[in-house]
Amino acid sequence: MIKKSLKNTILINIGAFFLVLILELMSGWISIDRYDTPFSFFLWALNYAINIMAVIWVNHFVLIPYFFDKKKYFIYGLLLIGCIFIVAYLEAYDKNNWSGVTKTFLFHFYTTGTGMAAFFLRRNIIIQRENAEKEKLQKEMELNYLKEQVNPHFLFNSLNSIYALSRQQSPETPDLVMQLSELMRYQLESSKKETVLLKEELEFVENYLLLEEKRLSKRCTIEFLISGDLLNLRIAPMLLIPFVENAVKHGAQSTNELSTIDVSVAIKNTTLHFGVLNSKPSMISTSKREGMGLENVKRRLNLLYPNSHVLEIEDTKEEYRVNLSIDLTVSILKKL
Repeated sequence: MIKKSLKNTILINIGAFFLVLILELMSGWISIDRYDTPFSFFLWALNYAINIMAVIWVNHFVLIPYFFDKKKYFIYGLLLIGCIFIVAYLEAYDKNNWSGVTKTFLFHFYTTGTGMAAFFLRRNIIIQRENAEKEKLQKEMELNYLKEQVNPHFLFNSLNSIYALSRQQSPETPDLVMQLSELMRYQLESSKKETVLLKEELEFVENYLLLEEKRLSKRCTIEFLISGDLLNLRIAPMLLIPFVENAVKHGAQSTNELSTIDVSVAIKNTTLHFGVLNSKPSMISTSKREGMGLENVKRRLNLLYPNSHVLEIEDTKEEYRVNLSIDLTVSILKKL
């Protein structure tokens, strides 16, 4: 990376030197008759280009990093003016004309200022690019971390369901183990992808609800409704399941009372409207409603769909409601 940066810097400065030389040749072409030979005219332009670039190089590689960037502005200004004056004096001293020195000084002051503007513009672009790359890397790392947390969290809840059925010696336990195996297969495969088909994600949610419905038996009524055309819409994997898990864990699973869980999905154009409503048992601590799963999914939503999702959570005495809207055409995944 350092070698590449150094190579780019060298190439840019060589290009700048030849650009200045060409500009000097073009600007002095009108007065070429004052020189004995074209070669002497070229030497004049070459000398002028070297003097201009010498001041710019000293400024860029010595004065700015060692004085300006360290906020020694007064010393930086004195040294820069002194450097420009010395070069201007060396160019015009043989004419013994202070008017010529002044004009040369002002000319170099102008070219140095132009060079500084180009320098700071380029440096600002590089800094912005580096910051964007760091931000992108940070988001990718955080998303991977959050995704890895969702996987064992889901497995833990699912195994709890199977364990509960095995304790009841239910004859459906072997079938449920196979169903859990299918769920885990999808989970492992989807975790390697940035997005999955919305249809596949909703099938996963539905299968999970079927598993929970068998475990909860007659204690819970579960409804799962889908309306609208799914088209070929895609969504980040394992993004919806935490809301459903939360409804099961803090609703039906936490009580022996009769309970309900309603999950609704509506597609309008390219916007997903996802709702989860669960009844609450008469005795529940609201302070424990949100666990790691919901916190993770909120953070993932902010990273994956910034400014393109709306999450509303309503927690009342009798029910817990989640309404999530996502514009699936807008995603940070397209920018990463």
